[in-house]
Amino acid sequence: MKTHAQVVVVGGGVVGVSTLYHLAKKGLDAVLCERTELTAGSTWHAAGLLPLFNMSYAVGQIHKYSVDLYKNLEAETGQDVGFHVTGNLRLATNKERMDEYLKYCGTANTIGVPFEIITPAEVKKLWPLCNTEGLVGALYHPHDGHIAPVDLTNALAKGARNMGAEIYRDTEVTALAQKANDEWTVTTSRGVLTCEHLVLASGNYARQTGRMAGLEVPAIPVEHQYIVTDVAQELKEYREVGGRELAVLRESDASYYLREERMGYILGPYEKGAPARFADGVPATFEKDLFPGDLERLTPHVEAVMHRVPSFASAGVKDIVNGPIAYTPDGNPMVGPAWGRRNLWLNEGHSFGVTAAGGSGWQLAEWIAEGEPGIDMLGVDPRRYGEYACKPYTVKKNEEAYEHVFVIHYPDEERPACRPAKTSPIHDKLDALGAVWGQRYGWERPNWFAPQGVAREDDWSFRRSAYWEHVGNEHRNIRENVGIIDITSFSKFLLSGPGAEAYLDRVVCRKLPKKEGRIHLAHALTIRGGVRSEFTVTREGTDAFYLVSSGAAQRYDLDFLGKWMPRDGSVTLRELTTSHATLVVAGPNSRKVLQKITEEDLSSENFPWLSARHTYVGLAPVRLLRVNFVGELGWEIHHPVEYQRHIFDELMAAGREFNIGQCGMRAMDSLRIEKSYRMWGQDLTREYTILEAGLGMFAHLDKGEFTGRDALLAQQKNGVPQEFVTLEVDGIKDADPIGNEPIWHGEDMVGRATAGAHGHHIGKTLALGYIKTGAATAAGLELEILGRRHPAKIIPDSPHDPDNARLRG
Repeated sequence: MKTHAQVVVVGGGVVGVSTLYHLAKKGLDAVLCERTELTAGSTWHAAGLLPLFNMSYAVGQIHKYSVDLYKNLEAETGQDVGFHVTGNLRLATNKERMDEYLKYCGTANTIGVPFEIITPAEVKKLWPLCNTEGLVGALYHPHDGHIAPVDLTNALAKGARNMGAEIYRDTEVTALAQKANDEWTVTTSRGVLTCEHLVLASGNYARQTGRMAGLEVPAIPVEHQYIVTDVAQELKEYREVGGRELAVLRESDASYYLREERMGYILGPYEKGAPARFADGVPATFEKDLFPGDLERLTPHVEAVMHRVPSFASAGVKDIVNGPIAYTPDGNPMVGPAWGRRNLWLNEGHSFGVTAAGGSGWQLAEWIAEGEPGIDMLGVDPRRYGEYACKPYTVKKNEEAYEHVFVIHYPDEERPACRPAKTSPIHDKLDALGAVWGQRYGWERPNWFAPQGVAREDDWSFRRSAYWEHVGNEHRNIRENVGIIDITSFSKFLLSGPGAEAYLDRVVCRKLPKKEGRIHLAHALTIRGGVRSEFTVTREGTDAFYLVSSGAAQRYDLDFLGKWMPRDGSVTLRELTTSHATLVVAGPNSRKVLQKITEEDLSSENFPWLSARHTYVGLAPVRLLRVNFVGELGWEIHHPVEYQRHIFDELMAAGREFNIGQCGMRAMDSLRIEKSYRMWGQDLTREYTILEAGLGMFAHLDKGEFTGRDALLAQQKNGVPQEFVTLEVDGIKDADPIGNEPIWHGEDMVGRATAGAHGHHIGKTLALGYIKTGAATAAGLELEILGRRHPAKIIPDSPHDPDNARLRG
């Protein structure tokens, strides 16, 4: 065994071996340590399905890469992977499910996944043994199917070895430690390895290996069962007369998958009541083992498949396979840098590990070798979770994620487990005013407010639902009057010290505000010029800056800012998110309301747009920032959390004469879209440079070195390939764009929408997105929404108040 390698991978399942394969493909000196034998965790008992269907733009690309890779792996390595390209058929028994499929088709178009929407009659042709009664249609993927997980892993292992990687079986990792130079020492049962980068891909053991590195990784397995039948006579007869292998069948509305296996079937339900296992780690006695089957839990799904596929009833049960499958609270894997540790990487929490292994290994190797992934990985970044994702939370949320695999994934879906957890001090007051709650990064936030007499429940849909009218009223109230928005969940940091300015100047691409009390919007970029983070930066003194970023980026930005700070003590970073709350008061009457409860002169002459003051609101000490995300006259009131109830009461009393209202997150989103404001993580991502995003005015290429500067200079010289646009979409009656809709010019897809909403104040349906440079001059653009194309035209940015007169007023 070696004593040094560039990268050590811990874990010999399909995910770990794929990571090793792709690291070797990048030319890195990489080794893998596996405690027993390859595939001994969950890979060996996986059903081997390869579903391309995924509503996530990032995960969809990961799955597509995997399927494409696996088709060519045998030719590369000589190792058969048992890939059966049968296709994949997803049934729909109601209009809402078909809307989900139609929404997915837009995402599939943007990432190049072939699909077909088919009728019940076409289902019958593809699947002659299927009872099509009650079906309204189906989604068909002709190019996926199922694979032999063990054979696949062995092929990846062979490919990795062929490129110089080494695999150490029967090599248990017993300790991990980081040296002062950021290298890692990996103590194993066979000796000690030193490496520059360490990858944890330990599957069911993620809690144990994470703790060795000082992390609480929110990945805990959940039991997953599938039934293996004896020969089904009708299926055997169908195949013996020349019938092709049937597509993998998924009846989403009954929560199961079904595929052929040796003239019989494998039935895999996602049932209610499946328990999480190994929350405290995998016992030493559990090796290549399974749990006892629980047929009673599966009974409703067995009955459902017997109705849909009557031949199933004639096949006896041969076996019930019940094994642990890793899960995370949102069901997506964790692929990327660990928090708080340099050169530590996670590839954990894969509930669809066989499908995602190829793509996750591909991107993680790219990240390690090149410094950045090739696609936007935010949706699977391990830092999307915070400390709230503790063991009890992870157990309950992972069980929920398992149970929800086949639910309709509405864009406005809010899942109930572990709520409420984190709340702002005025949660009860907002609740009494009709708040209908959502959750973000563990925080409860009002999505919208139900007026008196209106049911306080979400009507989730891919179309305009019952709350659309009420969101519109909140939107118009901000534009025409005054409202309050609770954004306590936003991330807040104080960066200070004699080295703070020099450090922050290298981090962001815009010049820092020079004058105390001035505010700049500034972006941290990737080495390729993509947008990594977005901060509202307020200079608080010679050596101090107050930073605000997205609520979902608390750990993500804290890790980024802290990980690369100078180590000489010249910079101090304080995280203020939970100690400081924030309220926004915005709208034409906001100055009149706020002026009643502060001695600060709020006139534009004294308190101009994009400036800040330390002052008082009522009795509360506050940072008052004249900035907001809705594009109106208004202020953000940042304050110690213990003063929030007082400030809220003061605002409500001062605003009574104006009939002050509340504004939830959904109205805030439609308001920002009327201003063409880009949302970090949605419109601003790693995949598009800040020049492509149309924010070149915030990239000061003449200010000196910053991350991404060379890439921007090259793109400026060679041409910007895509441009950000605002679209006005016509012909909308019941379904607005929400993001991931293809933009067409004839039969050419020229771009994708990243966000959209109805502009309730201007009375137009809007979309934001990216198109190929030059396509903006083309007539006849169309935006595809739920399978229908709508005329779209490019309009100037900021259709509401394009000159910012209201913001400055």
